[in-house]
Amino acid sequence: MSINLSGKTALITGASRGIGEAAARIMAGYGANVVLAARSTRDTARIAADIGDRALAVTCDVAQYVDVENAVNQAIESFGSLDILVNNAGVIDPIARIEDSDPEAWDQVVDINFKGVYHGLRAAIPVMKRQGGGVIINISSGAASSALEGWSHYCATKAAVLSLTRCAHAECAADNIRVVGLSPGTVATDMQRAIKDSGVNPVSQLDWSQHISPDWVGEAIAWLTTDAARTYDGDDMSLRTEEARRAVGLIA
Repeated sequence: MSINLSGKTALITGASRGIGEAAARIMAGYGANVVLAARSTRDTARIAADIGDRALAVTCDVAQYVDVENAVNQAIESFGSLDILVNNAGVIDPIARIEDSDPEAWDQVVDINFKGVYHGLRAAIPVMKRQGGGVIINISSGAASSALEGWSHYCATKAAVLSLTRCAHAECAADNIRVVGLSPGTVATDMQRAIKDSGVNPVSQLDWSQHISPDWVGEAIAWLTTDAARTYDGDDMSLRTEEARRAVGLIA
């Protein structure tokens, strides 16, 4: 199907590389204004320059609500609206069994992976409600429903994100705000390199060829903004399924 995001503004967290960068480039290719949010603009400024006038790089630590609120405000000031939010920022380090884990490091993962999504929802929903609607896409994981050695922080925070998706959908659907999760499967990004280096649990043993491209995830994110994706509202779409890949147009 043809995707047209002309006149729409998308804010993407964790946009300096991987899935976030791919989503920004692909959504811009479909006509959207894109706001690339990351803790540093070192990489996002370069990406924004590549995209052109319809892209803006902003400094944003999703663990800090004021940063997320500022990013939302900058999107509106620069492009006039906030139509799409992609809560993508996430981390998996440090990988460790619960008994060996560092409580402060564990807390930091909660701050980024879970509270960062809440901060995005909290900042974007009032804006979208005033505008008459919008789309929020939360990047989830199969880990939300799995128990994996060394990933207690990641599994728990992604399960929490899925619950947030469901709660936000229940609260916002009547205001024409769509909230949907995307579970990409394993993706060829720096996160997978860290997982492989850890040597912990079966995911680290996967061959690199088994991971999908970040561009596939970017295409799925763009597709989820369309009305054709409404069947997934309030839940996670798993990109590991042939049904989802076919719907997005990744396979015939």
